[in-house]
Amino acid sequence: MKYNDLEVSKNVRPSRKGRGISAGQGKTAGRGTKGQKSRSGHNKMPAGFMGGQRAIMQAVPKLKGFKSIHPKAEVVYTDRLNELKGKVDNFTMAEASLISSPFAKVKVITRGELTAKIDLETQFASKTAIAAIKKAGGSYKKVAVLKKPSKKAE
Repeated sequence: MKYNDLEVSKNVRPSRKGRGISAGQGKTAGRGTKGQKSRSGHNKMPAGFMGGQRAIMQAVPKLKGFKSIHPKAEVVYTDRLNELKGKVDNFTMAEASLISSPFAKVKVITRGELTAKIDLETQFASKTAIAAIKKAGGSYKKVAVLKKPSKKAE
């Protein structure tokens, strides 16, 4: 056995802070003078706390030019669905140019009178829109957002 192979743990006591000026870590005990971080309980502040002003994660979405990564649902009104018949889904509405893309989120909202009997399959619909569809003799089914086909398949 060599001297450098020995594993000896040093017997170190934790330092006692704030026990007099001559103790090295006395008086302010390394916390500086005054302020929130010098008081007891300062480490119980939540992450992102900025001294009572609005936290940074609350402020960023309200800044000028902030763009949400979540696309908003496109709105389709029930009176526009009178033009369509049978099964109505994102592809049918995109062909009828009611929405921009068949891969967009769609929400159907009540406006006007719905007379056409349709079987609607979209991501969202208001309660009154579902009631109007059922009153006209149709049905509603909630479906997931369609994924765009990847370009790697080519």
